Amino acid sequence: MKVKTYCCRLYLYLSLVAVAFAFCTTPDTFPMADEDNGGLLLPDGFEALVVVDSIGRTRHIAVSEVGDIYARLGYATDGKGTIAMRDTDRDGRVDSIVHFGDFVDKGRASTGVMIHDGYLYTSSRQRIYRNKMTPGELLPTGPTEVVLTDSSENVMTNWHTTKPIAFDDQGYMYVPFGSPSDACQDMALYGPAGIPHGVGLDPCPERINHAGIWRFPANKLGLTQADGEKYATGIRSVVGMDWNPKDKSLYAVGNGIDNFHTMFPDRFTAWEAAVLPAETLMRVKAGDDYGWPYAYYDQFKQKNVLQPGYGGDGEIVGRAADFDDPVFAFGGHWAPMDVMVYHGSQFPPRYNQGVFVAFHGSTDRPPYPQAGYIVCFVPYDDQGEPTGEWEVFADGFAQVDTVVNTSDARYRPMGLATGPDGSLYISESNQGKIWRVIYKGDRTSFEESDLEKMEARKSMSYIRTPDEETDNLRQGGNLSGRILYNTYCAACHQRNGKGDNNRFPPLTQSEYVTGDIDRLIDIILNGMQGEIVVAGQTYSGLMPAHQHLDDLAIASIATYVRSRFGDQGDAIPTERVREVRGRGEVK
Repeated sequence: MKVKTYCCRLYLYLSLVAVAFAFCTTPDTFPMADEDNGGLLLPDGFEALVVVDSIGRTRHIAVSEVGDIYARLGYATDGKGTIAMRDTDRDGRVDSIVHFGDFVDKGRASTGVMIHDGYLYTSSRQRIYRNKMTPGELLPTGPTEVVLTDSSENVMTNWHTTKPIAFDDQGYMYVPFGSPSDACQDMALYGPAGIPHGVGLDPCPERINHAGIWRFPANKLGLTQADGEKYATGIRSVVGMDWNPKDKSLYAVGNGIDNFHTMFPDRFTAWEAAVLPAETLMRVKAGDDYGWPYAYYDQFKQKNVLQPGYGGDGEIVGRAADFDDPVFAFGGHWAPMDVMVYHGSQFPPRYNQGVFVAFHGSTDRPPYPQAGYIVCFVPYDDQGEPTGEWEVFADGFAQVDTVVNTSDARYRPMGLATGPDGSLYISESNQGKIWRVIYKGDRTSFEESDLEKMEARKSMSYIRTPDEETDNLRQGGNLSGRILYNTYCAACHQRNGKGDNNRFPPLTQSEYVTGDIDRLIDIILNGMQGEIVVAGQTYSGLMPAHQHLDDLAIASIATYVRSRFGDQGDAIPTERVREVRGRGEVK
């Protein structure tokens, strides 16, 4: 028995040495990059390889001290929402993939995954779990322990309920509790015709138990929100966080509110709605208040501005002046999904002064191009403050020049992690591809000229600020169409598009939806009365006219209806709506 035990320990020791040796690398021993860098465009001296492909809708990732990769899936496979991956032959690419975990809620996983103090932490919408890790073992061997449970009523329907996790170096764990709404609006405040005024509740009740970040004691189990303290408030939606031991601060990226033009067409143009409000990088301190829902940050004015649901018009500041500013602001609706403070020694030293941010890409910018779909770097100066500029670090995810619809982008950056050798790992959520980025140049001679080609990437339509006229694609949008549909159409046709089985017909696979586009536009614009036969059943409910909506709104409703209920993915041009409106006919 003693000999057997000794042999097992010796084998474990040798396994650890072998795996560790694989990551004690020099530029000469790094794995060979893909010839095309896996499709990525990077600054000079950087190379990339795809370490794994097509593992499913990958969210955040974590890399262990021996280089094993752990990924959280957006949707579980056979009830297992986490993947463990290992490079057993040490060629730089994953060849062992294991799905595990029996701890997802209602079959859907969420964002958080990280390794801390010998445990693998994962999160779903409702809970945070941990499993003890054993050195040398790919899969955690300890039992699943419930760290925290979110018992709020709307936890499974909350738009912004993802639970990324961060730990500081002072014994605390940080968890965001997102807002259940876009801007603290209430259906009770909708007008008599069902038209939302966009008015926000004042004071906003969501700020009590949502729209903020809570701090909990680390290494404790069975926690609820009541066991923590509200660390910061006024933050609508946080999907990525990281602790920076250099300045003892929590960094978080926030997603701004939507629908300025849809909800306030008299105060905001479609262009303003496409570029505002800013997505923000926050250095979160105890007691901070970033102003949601009363304020939003305007990256052009470089200040907080009063939110239109509380009387703002894009110019009024008012009480917005009382709230904290982010440390950096990006373009509107870019959807930052992860933030990572770089601590590795493999990249040039300048990268140890700043943070990386992964942008998932927008869904709510029509009639202008969608934007984001990159990984950027925010450099810091010697005083630990942002320099005021940001850099395109990794591009090439979208693989198209203009992202008209979100689905046009082939890949959408999602998660960031640093490997034990200082390599940067990037995940994407469309197909489940993970890249490893390595620097193979001279760390001591990296210059600004090495960034020139990446600086030129800022002219791409999915990165630059769109021109109000020349970049107007004049097409409806799916997301704004969904909001408008739920506002004006769902009461009769229902949110699932199946109608009421009595007076109002279904839209699902209806020939009125999948057929002639002009007829569909005409019905939305001018209404319809009299009997109509759909799928062999006769309906007689009155369809009201919606001529008060502008061409973009009508195009967006038609785009959403055809995409959601008819599998017709093309966006409807606003010119098409203008032509039909000009005829003034009801067919």
